[in-house]
Amino acid sequence: MSSVIGASSTSISTIPVNKSSSSSSSDSSTTSASTDLQQQFMTLLMAQLQNQDPTDPASNTETTAQLAQINTVSGIESLNTTLKGITSQIDSTQQLQASSLIGHGVLVNGDRIMVSSTDDGVATTPFGFNLAAAADKVTLKITNNSGEVVKSFDLGAQNAGMQSMTWDGLDESGNAVTSGNYHAVVSASSQGSAVNVSALNYAMVNGVLNTGTSGTVQLDLGTSGNATMNDVYQIY
Repeated sequence: MSSVIGASSTSISTIPVNKSSSSSSSDSSTTSASTDLQQQFMTLLMAQLQNQDPTDPASNTETTAQLAQINTVSGIESLNTTLKGITSQIDSTQQLQASSLIGHGVLVNGDRIMVSSTDDGVATTPFGFNLAAAADKVTLKITNNSGEVVKSFDLGAQNAGMQSMTWDGLDESGNAVTSGNYHAVVSASSQGSAVNVSALNYAMVNGVLNTGTSGTVQLDLGTSGNATMNDVYQIY
C-alpha cells in the first residue's frame, strides 16, 4: 500500500503584474493630466469671479468649496502616482518569485498520474488532494484511461487541507502497471455527508508568462496548461 505523506499547503500571494516599461510613461501622463486639470480649473474659477453678478457675488464659502474640490482631485492623483510606483516594485518581486520556480515540479489542480515502467522498476509522479473540510472517510481510486480501477485505497479520516501522496505503480494483484497516464479519483465524507475534495497532480514549470493586459504572472506547465502562483499547492 502506498504511503500517504501530509504536507501543509503552500500559499503564495499573487499581485497583478504590469509591464514596467509602461510605468514611467503612465506616471508622466498622470502628472500632466493633473497639472492640466488644475490650470483649467483655476482659469474657469477666475473667469467666474470676473464675470459674476456684482449684486450677487459668490460667497467665500462657495469659493473655498470649489478650491477644496480641486485640491481633493490633486491629492487623489498624487496618491495614484505613488501607488503605481509601489505596485511596479512589487510586480518585479512577483516576477522574480515566479521565475525561481522554473525547473521545479509543483502540485496543481488535476488528477493525472504519470507512470513509467521499465525493467528496473516503476516510476510514478506524486499527486495529492485538497479537502475543503475535515473528513472521517476518504477513499482513493486509481483508474486507467478506460476508467477501470487498477488500485484503491481507504485513507480513513483526514484533516482539512492538502495531502500529498505517492503510488508504487502496482495494481491490486501486486503487478506493475504499464506505462501511461492514470487518474486519481478521490471521494470524501463526514458523518455521511459529502465533503468537497479536489485532486492534485504533478507538473513541471517550464517558464513564466506575463499576460500583459490582465497583469497576472502565469506558470507555463507544458501539457498541464498554465497556472497562477495561487494555484500552486506544493513545490518540489
